[in-house]
Order: sequence, then C-alpha cells, then structure tokens
Amino acid sequence: MKASRIAAAGALAGTAVLALSVPAFAHVSVQPEGTAAKGGYAVVDFKVPNERDDASTTKLEISFPTDHPLASAMPEPMAGWKIEVTKSKLDKPIEMHGEKISEAVSKITWTAEGKGVEPGYFQKFPVSIGQLPEDTDELAFKAIQTYSNKEVVRWIEVPQKGQEEPENPAPVLALSAAEEGHHGSSAADKASDSDDAEAAAAKTEAAEPTDSSDTTARVLGVVGIVVGALGVAYGVLAGRRRTDA
Repeated sequence: MKASRIAAAGALAGTAVLALSVPAFAHVSVQPEGTAAKGGYAVVDFKVPNERDDASTTKLEISFPTDHPLASAMPEPMAGWKIEVTKSKLDKPIEMHGEKISEAVSKITWTAEGKGVEPGYFQKFPVSIGQLPEDTDELAFKAIQTYSNKEVVRWIEVPQKGQEEPENPAPVLALSAAEEGHHGSSAADKASDSDDAEAAAAKTEAAEPTDSSDTTARVLGVVGIVVGALGVAYGVLAGRRRTDA
C-alpha cells in the first residue's frame, strides 16, 4: 500500500510538471523594431503564428485604437499579400506637425493572394506608425485572424493590469519614455534647445580671450625670470673681475 501511494504521488507530480511545461497558447502580438517612444514614430511588427495543423492563415485584420488615433500608418509591401488601409473621420481632430488632422487609419487588412501562413509557420506584418501619443503607456490593437477553412479567431480582449491574461488577448504595444529631440517636440522645447546652444557658443567665445591672456602672462613671466637670472649672473661676473683687479 505504501509503495502504491508513493507511485501515485510521483505520477501526480509528474503530471503537474508536464502541465507547467506546456508552452503558453500562442496568439497575435505586436512588437516594435527597436523602440516605440512616446511622441515619436516607430516600425512595429504584428506577429501572426499559425495555430492550426490543417489550415493556413489567409487574412489578418488589425483595428487601430480610437482613444489614441494615429494619423500615420503605412504598411510595408509584402509579396503574396493584398493590403488595404481604411481611414475614418475623427470625432475630434488631432494636431500633427502644426496641421489639423481630421481622419486617421482605423484598420489595415492583409489578404493572402497565395497560400498565406501555412501550418508550422508564422508571419510578421510590418507597419510604420506615428505620431505616438504622449499621454499613455500602451496602445491596444484588436486583431481578427481568418483561416483557409473559414475559421475566425478574434484577438480582441484587452488585458487588464492585475488580472489574468484573457483567452483571446488583443495585441498591446508598450510605449517607452519620450526620447530627447523626438519628432513630437514642441516649439518651446526647440526654442529652449536653441537658447542653450547660443549660450554655449557665447560661453566658448568668452573663454577664448581668457585662455589667450593666460598664455601671454605665462610667457612674460618666463621671460622675466630668464632676464632676472641673466642680470644676477652678470652681477656675479662683474664682482669677480673687480676682486681680481
């Protein structure tokens, strides 16, 4: 009995380890190529894994956030895929490079013209986006993945902080801190940079005469020491001549 209990406990532990070692369920995700800094621009990749053994991914639809609209979104051309960019009117215009923007990209759709993403493979769908907002730490993009067997998977559940990941999480792009000199810098920032540059230049110009006068003073000091030494030597020689006489 004791041996059987030990064996049963071992089997249960092995099952638990196996369950923990199973890889997490893959889903559509988004990652920047480099950094995605607030107020700037970035190239992001929507990574789409094929999770079916008997069907290919033939269509991907990415919906862009409406709470933080992006005025610019340009997909990279991809062989074997037809790309459609959809724009929508904004309820509230946004400002970009000093201009009012009344519409923004609301969705990008990729439709396979060939086999698409086959079983056992994944595909990256690159998009250049901007100007990234400065008043949020992340952007959520809802994705719809369609397979060749007409199955549709909706990755539209936005993960919430402090809660477990939903079954079909939406791709979320984390934004890093704003970089100095990014495209979204304000006129005040640029004016401040200009003032700092002028101040630095003035400081450099003011420092040059000081350095020159210091060098001149040092040269004159050395000359004075040499002249003084020669005078002392002359005096000693003259004294010796008088003593000899």
